[in-house]
Amino acid sequence: MADEMAAMANSNTGIIVLGVDDKTKTVSGIPLDKIDAVETWLREIANDQITPPLLCRIRKLPAKTPDGDETALVRVDIPRSLFVHQSPGGYLYRIGSSKRQMTPDALARLFQQRSQARIIRYDEQAVPQATLDDLKAPLWRRFRSPLSPKDDREFLSKLKLITCDEDGNWSPTVSGVLMATERPADFITNAYIQAVVYRGTERNAAYQLDAKDIHGSLDEQIRDACKFVERNTRVYAVKKPNRIETPQFSLNAVFEAVVNAVAHRDYSIYGSKIRLHLFADRLELFSPGAIPNTMTVDSLPERQSARNELLCSLLAKCPMNVDAIGSQRNFIMDKRGEGVPIILSESEQLAGKRPVYRLIDDAELLLTIFAAPSPHGD
Repeated sequence: MADEMAAMANSNTGIIVLGVDDKTKTVSGIPLDKIDAVETWLREIANDQITPPLLCRIRKLPAKTPDGDETALVRVDIPRSLFVHQSPGGYLYRIGSSKRQMTPDALARLFQQRSQARIIRYDEQAVPQATLDDLKAPLWRRFRSPLSPKDDREFLSKLKLITCDEDGNWSPTVSGVLMATERPADFITNAYIQAVVYRGTERNAAYQLDAKDIHGSLDEQIRDACKFVERNTRVYAVKKPNRIETPQFSLNAVFEAVVNAVAHRDYSIYGSKIRLHLFADRLELFSPGAIPNTMTVDSLPERQSARNELLCSLLAKCPMNVDAIGSQRNFIMDKRGEGVPIILSESEQLAGKRPVYRLIDDAELLLTIFAAPSPHGD
């Protein structure tokens, strides 16, 4: 089954129906008490036996046998994938009703084609395993204006939160899932922030003081991540002669860093999440993906480029609602390219050390913000 599913995804599209006899095309059905187990089995195949995991839509359909008995079918809709999938049988593709191994040349071409397809407006691509019902009205209605179309589907389509395939099937887009579902990671693997606080300066589970997996729409993730840092940031008080309070980190700089990580990470990378780790002497923020569009670590303060343009435009419509960061901004993003300069200048002014960006294996961007030293020497 894994080979069949992967071969379809590596070709165009495909449909698998369980509960129908291949030869006679009659309904044999799946016992109703087994239907949930069959669905679980299929999801485990898609997630565990295919690399990278295959995104597909699995539906349970009521049916009747030729004798009139109530039964069920399971339909698996497999879209043309943005990735090249490997199954236990290797790299397979489908020709007609048969599947074959890809030649090295064909495999190389397919990798190149699908890599390019992911780069082009990935945030507007369909997420086939999600449905329109998964989009929560309060989350997408906030983007409405007096000039927006009155019809909900027309509005969602114009905003590119949903898209229609060549067969007329509607699905949420990547941006729709990230901005208008309550738990995006249910549909896009690792679309959340892992936040951890460690005692001391080492990444050691034995020294963990606080931890939270931050879910929700992207703007909620940003707000909750900032609150997490604020809650775990030490504030030093000194009388000179008036009381002066100095936090370990500039919350404004942290806010800008989290916004950049969430808005510009590569959501097409499986198995990688945003990681926000706090230590006694520094904050580390890992964002999946290389730096987009020919930018380099050195050019980050000077240049501006968005990997996910649709996501950035949606975040620019989300109100701040983040207390205590000292920003005069009204919306989460301003798209003026001021984020990195703010991160560098405010953090260096507070800590005396300039934050450091580092690209790891061309696959992950690490930002290190150093903590302000304690005036008491502890």
